[in-house]
Amino acid sequence: MEFGKILIMAGIFLIVLGLFISVVGRLPGDIYIKRDNFVFYFPITTSILFSIIFSLLFYIFSRFFR
Repeated sequence: MEFGKILIMAGIFLIVLGLFISVVGRLPGDIYIKRDNFVFYFPITTSILFSIIFSLLFYIFSRFFR
């Protein structure tokens, strides 16, 4: 597989991921605390989801270049 095709696939994936994030916003399980002058947001569920997705992508890419 050519490097250019890999970059195109990665770009399409990032576009789809960006659209997903903008539509979904916060996921259930993300910590969001809002007080008078304080806002704390920790996207733990989103971080876990991104970790799984990127781990799968790197695994797939490593299989191509073995």
